[in-house]
Amino acid sequence: MTAAAPGAALEARGVVVSYGATRALEGLDLDVAAGETLAVLGPSGSGKTTLLYAIAGLLGLEQGRIELAGRLVASPQVDVPPERRPVAMVFQHYGLWPHLSALDTVAYPLRRAGLGADAAARRARELLEQMRVGHLADRRPAQLSGGEQQRVGLARALARQPALFLLDEPTAHLDTALKTELQWELTARMHADGAAAIHATHDVDEALAVADRVALLRDGRIIQSGTPVEVYAQPVDDWAAVLTGPASFVEVDPAGPGWAGPERSSGADRDAEPGRYMVRPDWLRIEGPVKAIVRDVRYRGSHTDYVLATEQGELLLREPGEPRFAAGTATSLRIDRMWRMPEPRP
Repeated sequence: MTAAAPGAALEARGVVVSYGATRALEGLDLDVAAGETLAVLGPSGSGKTTLLYAIAGLLGLEQGRIELAGRLVASPQVDVPPERRPVAMVFQHYGLWPHLSALDTVAYPLRRAGLGADAAARRARELLEQMRVGHLADRRPAQLSGGEQQRVGLARALARQPALFLLDEPTAHLDTALKTELQWELTARMHADGAAAIHATHDVDEALAVADRVALLRDGRIIQSGTPVEVYAQPVDDWAAVLTGPASFVEVDPAGPGWAGPERSSGADRDAEPGRYMVRPDWLRIEGPVKAIVRDVRYRGSHTDYVLATEQGELLLREPGEPRFAAGTATSLRIDRMWRMPEPRP
């Protein structure tokens, strides 16, 4: 087994979890450093929620082990109950008790930790105020909007003062404006408390925005892990490239006639070599040595996407603002950057 990272909030080695004959996690290894926010990015069915439930103690392990802050909490022989693990979970579907007010919901973990009723209520009210729902302290979940319920859920998680937050797509059911606002609040609270966090999501923008590090999960395995910049700019395969954002793929020979791309491939300290390259939309610029025809125009509000036909293949180009060209227009482009795709694994 791989040696665990020093000061890790979480160490998972060889974790296997099955639902009947179906493997949901397949020999998964994962570390999260103290104070680090890790985004686990993957499509539905990749194992994100299963991973969080196994860490929280809601699912047992078939194989492997999980340690929290250096303490073994899960293995085929060990299963520490959820309430005795130093974690707090924020559920995708809020998970609030319908019969409790917002104040009582947040006070509950404080009282279980031994705080008196009055002190727990005061601290719960402070946490609700921090999440800007203090004026809703007496309301029950049915009287709260989705965003308000999620803020109450986060306040409840903060009340536990955990070493590790487990966030299961916490903004999935919120509208775009509220989602962005809550993402900032989540990040700020995690950093302020100095706790580690695992933020499971299928939203690439959310993963890149909130995380110190991103792990890509496919079929119960981590296939790539790195900083947001690394996983976006240097994907290990086509699946990882498409998962982390729009991408175009072209076969090019930099030494051949008609090549007009950059002399060096992104992330590699060597001259560009013949091969298959990925190009992100923001790595291209209108007007340059590569002739192109506009095949499609997609206005996105803050920016415009163009599908451009070139001798090297179709490329997706993105620039801020309103459309400047209509479909069928002859134009040109410049390739500022590219990433040579690794050879397929055997």
